Amino acid sequence: MICQAMALILTDYSNGRIEVAYTSTDGGDAVLRAESERPDVVLMDIAMPGMDGIEATRRLRALPHPPHVMILTSLSPSNTVERAVEAGVEGFVSKTDAPGEIIRRVLGVCGDAPQFNTASQRQLIGGLAAQRPISRRDEARAMLDALPEREREAVLLAAEGFTNAQIASRMFISERTAKAHLSSAADKLAMGRVQMARLVERADLPAAD
Repeated sequence: MICQAMALILTDYSNGRIEVAYTSTDGGDAVLRAESERPDVVLMDIAMPGMDGIEATRRLRALPHPPHVMILTSLSPSNTVERAVEAGVEGFVSKTDAPGEIIRRVLGVCGDAPQFNTASQRQLIGGLAAQRPISRRDEARAMLDALPEREREAVLLAAEGFTNAQIASRMFISERTAKAHLSSAADKLAMGRVQMARLVERADLPAAD
């Protein structure tokens, strides 16, 4: 019902400025469809069966031609905004916002202008004030530790700014193998190279690592 209502709003109220390419009822399907349809913007819900909106956003933003992603939600879960921004979300709209407001934000994000409504700004500010850096650090370390040793090593070197050739030299492997390690790690983490570098930064690993 939400998908149908939003498709109707975006189509009828935008005066032809917005075309709804597809709708999905779970995150995994949304990602698969985005690969073939290549939409400009994805309006993403948080709570969905299977893959949730945060994970789906992370995978969408890692695509070769990533769409802008905005969260369409009531913002009830705590830390929703912070987690979503880290995954690559560029804006929030509420399911209760007026049609004109939703359309304005969808068009705005296409112009690379972040679109955070008042509720999301309030939650983000509150989350920053009460954030738990140690737990976020430990979460990042756990994600890196879950990688095979050689893939983890390649990710750490990439985070330092080394090229694939330099990583290969330091690990005594071929450049092709270094690239494969990074690609495999990226798939496991559902992150691009820049996001993996941010993950390493957040992990704040001891110098010995």
